Amino acid sequence: MAWIILIVAGLFETVWAVSMKYSEGFTRLWPSVITAVAMVISLYLLAVALRTLPLGTAYTVWTGIGALGTVIYGIAVFGESKDLLKMVFVMMILGGIVGLKIVSDKESARSKTEQGKTVRTESETGNNTPRRP
Repeated sequence: MAWIILIVAGLFETVWAVSMKYSEGFTRLWPSVITAVAMVISLYLLAVALRTLPLGTAYTVWTGIGALGTVIYGIAVFGESKDLLKMVFVMMILGGIVGLKIVSDKESARSKTEQGKTVRTESETGNNTPRRP
C-alpha cells in the first residue's frame, strides 16, 4: 500500500511542477492555488509512505516520478525536445525507479524474515536488576 501512496505522491509532484509553469511565477491565481494544493497533498502522501518505506528509496522514487511526469508532459504539451540522448537519460531515471522498487522488496522480505526470529529481552529472561555504571 505504501508504494501505491508513493506513486500517487509522485504524480501530485508532477501536478504541482506543471501547474507552477502555468502560474507564470505565481502571477496567475488558479494555477498558483493548484500548485500549493498539489504540493501539500504530495508532501503529505510522501510522509505517509515514509512510515514504512526507507527514506532514501522513497524520496528518490518520489522525485523520479515527478521528474518523469514533468519531462513527459513537457514533451507532449509544450513540444520540448525529445532527442535520443534525452530519452536515454529519461529511461535511466525510470530504470532507477524500478530498480529501487525491486531492491526495496528484497530488503523488505529479508527484514520480515529477521523480524520473525524470537529475540528475548532482559525482562523476559528475568534479569531485571538495574545495571551499575
